[in-house]
Amino acid sequence: MKTAIITGASSGIGLATVRRFATEGWRVVLLARRRALLEDIAASLPNPEAHEVVDGDYSLPETSEKLTSRLAARGIDTVDALVNCAAIIGADPIMDCPLEQWRIPLDTILNGAIRMTRAAVPFMKNGGRIVHVTSIHAYRAEALSSSYATAKAAIGQYCRSAALELADRGILVNAVAPGFVDTPMSSASGSSELETEWFKNDYVKGRHLPLRRAGRPEEVAGVLFFLCGPDATYITGQTLIVDGGLTITF
Repeated sequence: MKTAIITGASSGIGLATVRRFATEGWRVVLLARRRALLEDIAASLPNPEAHEVVDGDYSLPETSEKLTSRLAARGIDTVDALVNCAAIIGADPIMDCPLEQWRIPLDTILNGAIRMTRAAVPFMKNGGRIVHVTSIHAYRAEALSSSYATAKAAIGQYCRSAALELADRGILVNAVAPGFVDTPMSSASGSSELETEWFKNDYVKGRHLPLRRAGRPEEVAGVLFFLCGPDATYITGQTLIVDGGLTITF
C-alpha cells in the first residue's frame, strides 16, 4: 500500500485530496491542527484503520518532528508522496502592516513547505513525489494580498530548486496553482466571495473567467493525484495552473 502525507487535510482542497488518495487505495497521513476533526475524517475513509492522524500547526518545527515520530511508531518506513495543501491568507497593506504580521503568511506557507519536505524526503527510499499547492496569486497582483502572493511565488521557486536537488533520488517535485476554488478560504471574511456581485459581474458575466464558475476542490485534487501517479513520471519542476482559464484573459 502506498503512503501519502497530506497537509491541510481537514478542509477544502486538502480534504478533497485526502478522499481522492484514500479512494484510490492509498494510506493517508492526515496533518492539520484539529485532531478530533481529522479523526472523524479518517474514520469516514475507505480502509479507515490504515490511515494515520497527526495534529499540529504546519508551520512549527515540533509538528514535523511529531510527524516523523508518528510514522516510526506506526512502522511506516516508506512515504511515496507528500502533498502540501496547508495555507493561511492575510489582508496586509504593504505600507501600514507591521512587518511581523505581514510575514505570517510567508513564514507559514514557505517555512511549512520546507519543514514538511525535509521531514518526508528521508522516508522516500524508492523515489517519490512532492506536490505543493501554490496559487495564481504567484503570477497576478491583488491589493492587500502581497504577503500571501509573495509566499505562493516563493513556493514555485522552491519547487523548481527542490526538483533539481532531489532528481538524483528519483523524487519528482511539482506544484499546482489553483484559481478561484469553492473552499472555506473563499469565506474567510465571513461570507463567500464567490457569491458576491463583484465576482459575478467581473468574472462570470465579465468573461474574465472563461468557464464562468469557481472550481471544485475535487477538480484540484484530481490534478494533485495525477502528479503523484503513474502517468506523471517525466514531469518535475513544473507548476500546473488549474484556474478555469482565468489567467489566459485580459
